[in-house]
Amino acid sequence: MAPPEVSRDAELLYDYHQLHMTLHRKVDAVFCLCSLDTRVAERAAALFLDGYGDYLIFSGGSGKLTEGRFSKPEAEVFADIALQMGVPRARIIVEPLSTNTGENVRFAYTLLQKKGLLLRSFILVQKPYMERRTFATFKRQWPDESTDISVTSPQLSWKDYPNEENPQDLVINIAVGDLIRIRDYPAKGFQIPQDIPDGVWQAAQRLVRAGYDSHLP
Repeated sequence: MAPPEVSRDAELLYDYHQLHMTLHRKVDAVFCLCSLDTRVAERAAALFLDGYGDYLIFSGGSGKLTEGRFSKPEAEVFADIALQMGVPRARIIVEPLSTNTGENVRFAYTLLQKKGLLLRSFILVQKPYMERRTFATFKRQWPDESTDISVTSPQLSWKDYPNEENPQDLVINIAVGDLIRIRDYPAKGFQIPQDIPDGVWQAAQRLVRAGYDSHLP
């Protein structure tokens, strides 16, 4: 268990990374960016089964955090979860080669083009502490600027999010690293700019000084 001051700063970052966007049922697809957290697959499948979207897209190969964790690409693991929950196989699209968020976006676009599917509205589903970077990356990397998106994640508070597969220290390290990427990646052409409140930035700096620096760019 992290010290109280670390937990307070981590919660501040965790909340900042979430966008709390309104979801509209009439979208073309639910687009799930895969990861180590299979609860993201459950959230995406539940939205589809609740009537959001005509397709359910899973994008993800093997990233740094899932290499050796899964026996097959993240997208296939997530698709299996959706099938078990009752999503029809014909409605699932699997992109199993991408290794980062930018590739999730670009490779999924290319796959949809090959399938002849012109989809122009999505609900993106990601981990709670990666909502903001997912939004910013999609806006920069998706070729069709007119595409309408919203972003969501498993509906879990900071105190309820960490579990055995997603331990608290790992989550804090990734959340800190993603904040640095939100600052630095627009200049590299990877994301659109996002405002970072000073209090959030200072919290991240305190966490870095406390040793949470293993996922910095």
